[in-house]
Parts: sequence; C-alpha cells; structure tokens
Amino acid sequence: MKKTGIIGGSGFIGSHITKLFLNKGFDVKVSTTDISNQKKYEHLMDLKNSDHLYLSELKMEDKTLLKEFVKNCDIIIHGGTPFQLDFKDAQTELFDPTIKGTENFLEIIKETPGIKKVVIIASVAALNTNFPLPAGGKTSDDLFSEKDTPFFSKESHPYAQAKFLAHQTVNDFIAKHPNLNFEITSVLPVLVFGKSMSHREDSTSTGLQYLIKNKLAPNPFVQMLYDTNAEFAIVDVRDVAKAVFNAATTTDLNRKNYLLSSETYSVSDISLMLNRKKPKKPPKTIYQNQLAKDDLDVSFRAVKTTLNNYST
Repeated sequence: MKKTGIIGGSGFIGSHITKLFLNKGFDVKVSTTDISNQKKYEHLMDLKNSDHLYLSELKMEDKTLLKEFVKNCDIIIHGGTPFQLDFKDAQTELFDPTIKGTENFLEIIKETPGIKKVVIIASVAALNTNFPLPAGGKTSDDLFSEKDTPFFSKESHPYAQAKFLAHQTVNDFIAKHPNLNFEITSVLPVLVFGKSMSHREDSTSTGLQYLIKNKLAPNPFVQMLYDTNAEFAIVDVRDVAKAVFNAATTTDLNRKNYLLSSETYSVSDISLMLNRKKPKKPPKTIYQNQLAKDDLDVSFRAVKTTLNNYST
C-alpha cells in the first residue's frame, strides 16, 4: 500500500484530497499545525478507511518536523500555505510561511529517498497577482492560460504576491535540479468554492462564500469586490481534489503547471446563485482549463452546481 503525505490535509481543500486518497486505498499522513486542537481535524476521523489515516503536527518553518513528515512517503502533496485576506503583519503571516516554507520543503524533499511524486497546490495568483482583476495589459474579456506571461504587481494583495513568489521558487528549484528522482507537478486553482467537510470557522474560502451570499464587507479588499463587481473564475473543491489525485498518480507530468478553473461570474451574480436565484448574465470563460481536462481527466462542474452544494 502506497503512502501519501498531505501537508495541509485537514484544511478546506486538503480534506477533500485526504478523503479521495483514503477512498482509493492509500495510507495517508496528514499534517496539522496544532495536534492539540482536535477541531482542526476531527472531521477526518469519520472518513471511510480512516484506520489508514495518520496525523502529525507540522510547521513548515521547522525542518526537523518536515523531514520526519515526508519520510517513507511515496507521494507528497504540498498544500500547507496560508490563505487569508485579513492580516496584521504580511511578512510573518503570509510571506515567511509561504515562501520560506516552500524553500524548506524543497530542500527536505531533495534529500529524502523514496519519494516518487510531488504535487504543489499553488494558485492562479502564481500567474496573475491581480486576480480576480485582469492581469496587467489584459481586459476582463481576454483569455488566460498556462502559456501567458505571468503578471506580478507589488500593489496586489500580499497573499497573491506570496503565492507568486513561492511558485517562482519552485520553478527555480526545478531549473537548478534537472535530474531529480521524482516528478514535480503544480496545480493552480482559481477561487475554490464548495462545501466544507468540517465545521471550522477559519476557512477563507467558506468565509468568502458566506460574505458574498450575505453581501458583507469586513475589510477594504472585499468592499472593492462589490464596488467593482469583480468577476471571479471559480472551481469546485471536489474538482481540485480530483485534479490533485490524478496529478499525483499519473506519470510523465514533470515540470507541468495546470490551471484549474470552471466558469467566471461577477460577484453580484455569485451572490444571486448562493441565494438560489438565477444569475443575470451568462458565464464567461477567462482562465483556460483544457490542459487539465486533457492530462488530468477532470470534467469541471458548473459554478451553479458548486454554489448550490455550498448552500445545502
């Protein structure tokens, strides 16, 4: 039985990935930042095959813990970077854990025998830090794919900047180490929505769905989304999990990046659908998903389905 290590495996996206690997018969090791806080992972204990689930405390800044976590794993999924819009200190809350954590991760896996596949859960922000707004030089109707020149702006949200720089760190690592004994594949989801598997209240994704549904704006960033009626490309959390699983279990995907996206709607129409009303405008297709469809065998759900699932 193969063993998979999932960093961030008890979070919003990670829980769905953990469930899928357990369903497929893998031994699964999941990290949590605080093993004493059972609320972070207790929902995983009710999953099918949870007797093959192992929990381990991990902080990405601690190389000793990181080395112990990845040991004896065939597959490593790295989805353990913070996703938060509110912060007090961007450097310590976003840049350090995202960028330094990625640097530590790459250093450790390079030295760890037995690893066959690494999947990095990056973000669309790795290609466009302006997301959900268009990248510099593009309009809201322009298509965007993995082949487009990445866009970075220091005026973008620090979360997006951190994800962009972390992805550059991965690309630099791959370029400097062309003969690794394992493959590295990255997935770049757009805004991930859907139903959470836990009752945790610290998920930015589920929190943002709640805010948009109820038209609440607790900070200037969210208020900007309403003021501009920003258009969001959305992907279902279950489709992200399937893409990650297939990326991890399919060979010959080394160095590849995959945008994970379904349809694009304005915030006002997203709010309508979250309240089970019809959107006023048809969806757009902005971020391309054909490469993921072809290589990862993912059929992306319609956004309406995703938002209805959240509301149930």
